[in-house]
Amino acid sequence: MTTYKLLMDDDVKETFSLLAIHCSEDAYILAYLLNKHLGFHLKRERLDLNYVSNGLEASFPLFQYENNFQYTIYNLVANKCKSLAAHVNSSGGLFYDDASEKTVVTYLIPEYRKVDYFLKIHSEYESIVLKNIITEINNIKRIISAYEIGVDSLKSKNNLIFN
Repeated sequence: MTTYKLLMDDDVKETFSLLAIHCSEDAYILAYLLNKHLGFHLKRERLDLNYVSNGLEASFPLFQYENNFQYTIYNLVANKCKSLAAHVNSSGGLFYDDASEKTVVTYLIPEYRKVDYFLKIHSEYESIVLKNIITEINNIKRIISAYEIGVDSLKSKNNLIFN
């Protein structure tokens, strides 16, 4: 009797380009600037990107623009989320507990802690002209810098799967 073996690949292979953006503005202001200067129509998604790290739930604002003519989807997501963590110190006594709050910063992509936002570009075409997009983004006065990141070298690229 013949034995058949079915091999399944656990890694999800999603091809996309990723741009890192350094900008001190809020996410909605950056989305407005990209819409104005690049002709995008980024809109805030109803649900943010929720991510649990070290027992804390982090929520990252997510904007999306789907260009049906070029078969391209643009996602703008913040890399940093600040949240409050409660910490209770017990002194061993009956009535005295010291409660304090501490601000914890969670990163969507921990390898790039200094990056403020990521622009994920998923296209049906083999190649997109990223050079023009990066040049246009760098010409915006409120943006410090933008550059491409190699997706293959990311350890936490599964955090960038939004669907």
